[in-house]
Amino acid sequence: MRRTLRGVSTTTNHASSNHRTTSALVWRELAKASFAVLSHVTPAGQPRSSGVVYRMIDRRMFVAVADDSWKARHIAANGQVAVTVPVRRGGVMALLLPIPPATISFRASAVVHPAGPLESGPLAEMLVSMLPTERQTSSRVIEITPEGLFVTYGLGVSLMQMRVPALARARVPVA
Repeated sequence: MRRTLRGVSTTTNHASSNHRTTSALVWRELAKASFAVLSHVTPAGQPRSSGVVYRMIDRRMFVAVADDSWKARHIAANGQVAVTVPVRRGGVMALLLPIPPATISFRASAVVHPAGPLESGPLAEMLVSMLPTERQTSSRVIEITPEGLFVTYGLGVSLMQMRVPALARARVPVA
């Protein structure tokens, strides 16, 4: 699609501009990271976002929250969220220079599970480490399933290429 903004002609391409970014790469980066910004809408339609610690298991993101938290109440009412995961870049150079993280963003459906002890099994064993001992029976787990496309910036490109939006942006299918 071609459009003009204040006299500057731009082209919007909804296909991936970055051919090195693949769904497999995105899933690997999501599995390595543990922090995300989780966004949702209140029942009154007001946007909210907050940082969360998560764990990826079988292409689903799991977040533990307090039973009486806004996140638990608001997400349960709507079932839709948006997630952005910052991906650290630059290694040792990041200590010397201000290198922004790459990002992975996506929309997702979310299920808020009831508070109480986790059912025994492999999933519970993987999630129990997310919960402090004193909160294991009073926390709720939010199960987040990505949908549609991953929208990335700076993933699969060099640090120099991150400076060029056309090279740094990509959209890849979740599946």
